[in-house]
Amino acid sequence: MNTLAFIPARSGSQRVPCKNIKNLCGKPLIAYTISAALKSRLCKRVVVSTDSPEIADIAKQYGAEVPFLRPESISKGNSTEMEFFTHALSWFEENEQYTPDLIVLLYPTSPLRQPQTIDRAVEEFLAHPQADSLRSVKLCSEHPYKMWRIEDGYLYPFVKDNPKNTHTLSTQLFPQIYIQNASIYITKPSTIRDKQSPTGDLIVPFVMDELESIDINTPLDFSFAELVMQKGGINAT
Repeated sequence: MNTLAFIPARSGSQRVPCKNIKNLCGKPLIAYTISAALKSRLCKRVVVSTDSPEIADIAKQYGAEVPFLRPESISKGNSTEMEFFTHALSWFEENEQYTPDLIVLLYPTSPLRQPQTIDRAVEEFLAHPQADSLRSVKLCSEHPYKMWRIEDGYLYPFVKDNPKNTHTLSTQLFPQIYIQNASIYITKPSTIRDKQSPTGDLIVPFVMDELESIDINTPLDFSFAELVMQKGGINAT
């Protein structure tokens, strides 16, 4: 399979300035994702999509390709996966006559994902040829049955059809709920092109554990990831 590892890394993070290249245990954050992708058996090409020349230079230093700079117009806080996928596929087609069979989306905020986990996700997706995409998920630590919304100064259940008093029950009595973890998302170019969606309709679940699911978006997340890595909870690539 012609599998592209695709790492989106825009500049302009608001909660953590320069997040994607911020130092984490001696290396820029993005370096861990580049390394994992390069060590994957099944990813044949590793490309970083960024609007930042500085991020581009660092990505190249760690072995990724940066064949283009992403337009600023699709590198904002509210920019979507669909926008940067469409831009990249169009650029590759126009400039290289290249279309991958699969796109493995790897966000740089997930530094503890392992190369073998990426390969297992690709293999799981290939085992479902009818599927449109795959999304990595983890078990929800905060169950939606325990969530509330505030209206007119009072609490109301977030899940409106909850049975009465559900919020007083033990979480073990609830159905298992999963949340996507921003670690490994796989899609086909045909899903993006024909269904105008990164996910399509048939989505394969890929369940990951808490450690590999660590997703860095705040200064506290950075501190936690650093502590886990220093304590040897998992070997960062």
